[in-house]
Amino acid sequence: QVQLVESGGGLVQTGGSLRLSCAASGTIFSSHGMGWYRQAPGKQRELVAGITTWGSTNYADSVKARFTISRDDAKNTVYLQMNSLKPDDTAVYYCAAGRSPFGYLRPEYWGQGTQVTVSS
Repeated sequence: QVQLVESGGGLVQTGGSLRLSCAASGTIFSSHGMGWYRQAPGKQRELVAGITTWGSTNYADSVKARFTISRDDAKNTVYLQMNSLKPDDTAVYYCAAGRSPFGYLRPEYWGQGTQVTVSS
């Protein structure tokens, strides 16, 4: 049973920063493509950032140059560093994993989500 547990969400002012973490268990972490998705009220869930098993990254246009995804295979953890946050970044953020290098594109596993709220 694969488990993904997110942490690090919270309330921050416009322009602030947060770092989300996602700890994985129950699987060979290094063989999974990992990603972060978000869902704002009334909107569809969208891919924010993804990282392949070899560390290649992909970002939504709306977060490029502000967010950075990284992974530490020794700690079975993926991170999302979020800088220059805007009110439009307010959403529930989900960690996702798939059993292939680009597995974050079609995740098989999801975390429970962590709320990020950016005040104006």
